[in-house]
Amino acid sequence: MAAMTYRIGRVRVHLISDGVFLTDGGAAFGLVPKVLWEKVVPPDPLNRISMELRSLVIESSEGLALVDTGHGHKLPPKRREQLGLRDDNRVDRRLPELGFRPEDVRLVINTHLHADHCGGNTIYRADNRPEPAFPNATYLMQRLELADASFPNERTRNAYFCENFLPLVNLCDGRADGPVRVLTGDTQIAPEVRVQITPGHTRAHQIVIVESEGETGAFLGDAAAYAVNIERLSWVPAFDVEPLVSMETKRSLRDWAWRRDVLLFFQHDFAVPAGRVRREGDEWRVEAAEPLER
Repeated sequence: MAAMTYRIGRVRVHLISDGVFLTDGGAAFGLVPKVLWEKVVPPDPLNRISMELRSLVIESSEGLALVDTGHGHKLPPKRREQLGLRDDNRVDRRLPELGFRPEDVRLVINTHLHADHCGGNTIYRADNRPEPAFPNATYLMQRLELADASFPNERTRNAYFCENFLPLVNLCDGRADGPVRVLTGDTQIAPEVRVQITPGHTRAHQIVIVESEGETGAFLGDAAAYAVNIERLSWVPAFDVEPLVSMETKRSLRDWAWRRDVLLFFQHDFAVPAGRVRREGDEWRVEAAEPLER
């Protein structure tokens, strides 16, 4: 899918695709009956749904920022087959569509450390040792998220893979100029860019907010993967480790986005890559926003 460009005040942002992958439809929609969710995202005969996977590129005053890095290139063939990945056009190979190279990225912000969001953080060298995929970037991740990813439990261990983040932490080795900056809570990253903790999917999931000239945009990551997750708060994925917290997080995001007319970016939604919250009585909906012509 071609890159999509939007403007938030003076800041240009771009949605780029890491490709389409398959996941279990029941897992994606939790307790919601299939007869309801299949009207939104039709499944295949194996009950799998196709999910878009997008990253956000921000042309900030602090340099080029990349939010989430997709699956990356380290997956073994069996896992690629399970995910239904059809090509090798991951995020790093999409950047040239915008005129950028991996070397141009100055900030990598991980919404969280699940494999589909940070697998592209690192690449394997010829000796099979991982190294930063964006060699000139500082990687930003939440302290609590890093702890949960480093010491997963029986439920979360299939979502976190240490080769995607621990090599970056080890490269720091106590140096202030290492590639990782560990955050603790809400943080201003650049004059126009900040992160905000949005717990539920994971305990320290963070969204990325862009603000310029009175306009606001927010990349929601897995706080709300689809527009329908904002429209129907009870549609909570089985992936969320704190489902009731997740529901209240989405309520807060929905109300804030409606009051502020925030441009929301949905990481996994085929039909609505970006949109704004609208209210009609007690009903909520997300109105799709068109990208700029490039």
